Amino acid sequence: MCKPEGRLEGRAAIVTGASRGIGRATALAFAREGAKVVVNYHRERSKAEEVVEKVEELKGTGFIFQADVSNPAAVRSMVEKTIEEFAGVDILVNNAGVLMGAGSLLELDMDEFDPMWDVNVKGVLHCTRAVAPHMMKKRYGKVMNITSVAGIGTASLPGNMLYSSTKAAVINLTKRFALELGQYGINVNAVAPGLIWTDMGRGVRGTGETSESFARRRKDRRVLGRIGEPQDVANTVLFLVSDEASFITGQVISVDGGLTNFITHSA
Repeated sequence: MCKPEGRLEGRAAIVTGASRGIGRATALAFAREGAKVVVNYHRERSKAEEVVEKVEELKGTGFIFQADVSNPAAVRSMVEKTIEEFAGVDILVNNAGVLMGAGSLLELDMDEFDPMWDVNVKGVLHCTRAVAPHMMKKRYGKVMNITSVAGIGTASLPGNMLYSSTKAAVINLTKRFALELGQYGINVNAVAPGLIWTDMGRGVRGTGETSESFARRRKDRRVLGRIGEPQDVANTVLFLVSDEASFITGQVISVDGGLTNFITHSA
């Protein structure tokens, strides 16, 4: 076990959707660096508990909190509990997200749009609005939004038009949050992962092929020749919430392995 470098020593962080994938990797990266971590989850309590167990193995402190980020009252309760337990909140990672449906413009099921908008966009708003007053009061805070390369431009994956639009909205919110909150010493940035080998990344939709064949084909379109892992994203998030990145705000960093068709496509 590596000794923590302590870049986040004494900081309190909330990571939404932290029971698995990118959220899990981020929560553990924070714990290694000395942060106290709230592991938010919606449905998978046992997996969230496993993350807290790992946090404690790293000699860190954390607790789980069940909250649907699309529910503002639940979000407020989570933030209040964090302040009660950790005497404040310094870092927010808006990672929770859902991907639903597939289809072309004329085949879209619009009933699948609202749930994605509620979690992917409204969830970011609810969580940021809940922590902002506390960060503003002490004139310090780090807000990280997990968006997607699908939200940057024209995505080549079939069927993700509605998902892409929610992630584009997160990019816009990132810049607006940075503009409003910068005067209070709050940094707001986003990371835009490409294809990452998570449950969502393996849940290929609209391609008509297996996850394995999809991954083999897609990795050839990366300059680095591989599919990303959750830790690749977590490492970038860790840097951006550290004081080493104190002069970076309003930025969207792609973590995609170098897409070979980046000029015309974003995935």
